[in-house]
Amino acid sequence: MTDLDLTNPELESESELAFEGALRPRSLGEFVGQTKVRGQLQLLLTAATMQQRTPDHILLAGPPGLGKTTLAMIVAHEAGRPLRMSSGPAIQHAGDLAAVLSSLVPGEVLFIDEIHRMARSAEEMLYLAMEDFRIDIMVGKGAGATSVPLDLAPFTLVGATTRSGLLPNPLRDRFGFTAHLEFYADSELEQVLERAAKLLELRIDRDAIAEIAGRCRGTPRIANRLLRRVRDYTLVHGRPTDGSDMARADVASVRAALDLYEVDSLGLDRLDRQVMTTMLERFGGGPVGLNTLAVSVGEEAETIEAVVEPFLVRIGLITRTPRGRVATPEGWRHFGLRQPGVGVTLDDL
Repeated sequence: MTDLDLTNPELESESELAFEGALRPRSLGEFVGQTKVRGQLQLLLTAATMQQRTPDHILLAGPPGLGKTTLAMIVAHEAGRPLRMSSGPAIQHAGDLAAVLSSLVPGEVLFIDEIHRMARSAEEMLYLAMEDFRIDIMVGKGAGATSVPLDLAPFTLVGATTRSGLLPNPLRDRFGFTAHLEFYADSELEQVLERAAKLLELRIDRDAIAEIAGRCRGTPRIANRLLRRVRDYTLVHGRPTDGSDMARADVASVRAALDLYEVDSLGLDRLDRQVMTTMLERFGGGPVGLNTLAVSVGEEAETIEAVVEPFLVRIGLITRTPRGRVATPEGWRHFGLRQPGVGVTLDDL
């Protein structure tokens, strides 16, 4: 393995960026998981190529870290088109969107991440652009203002959102295809980790890969991040005994590394456990309101709702009720606590 020059931050940064780029698959054939979505996209792109037209607009919906940005890059690569990347928060005025759309070349793929966070005025401009490849620009002010139509080059919009329910119906309906990305199975995550380990030049046992896969919350982005922490731990504490320059990770080193970074056997991190222990110990397992819970752990309510809660609900540690969040019996068991009123004996009274 080539040593990095740690005295040169620019060189280290370039190496990290190169690694991030190498992790991204270049084609649908290399992409792991999302079997249905890959088949649907392949059909859409092949049909567009056969008819020599730009592919339909595509909406990619799903939780963070499942590969929406990677799929957008693959769409452009497999269609043989250039790619332009932007994000919803960066488009806060209709003029911002007009500047982007008017500079597109014929057939270009425009990727807008977090498209639900665009300004409403930009969304309304996008309706006409997606349907007729045209936008209307207002010239002048007041009674003398006039609308000037501007024709656009045909393009393919790929929108990504983690909250598709926030998209207005007129915008959602203009996408020719909507892909719903699902969390990954452990077997799929093991394939992701094997590929990343080769790129990291990390020798790792099969059972060690399975250990990481079980802690990554069904998300490839988290899998790659945890693998890099295991790589770091192995480089520092591992001592190859066969004369090889490549470190080797086993189950013991994986567990030690993830324990160091406070990732438990279910994939819960520090904030997850803080939320759960607060619910269990301070509020008796609930019900407890979102805002009360957020104040108690010192985090924003939006962070709890968007980042922590979906995973805890998915693995069955908490449930949502009209009165608030409630810990499940499985939640009590995972933290080694007894649920009040369950299994009470006369000695406890």
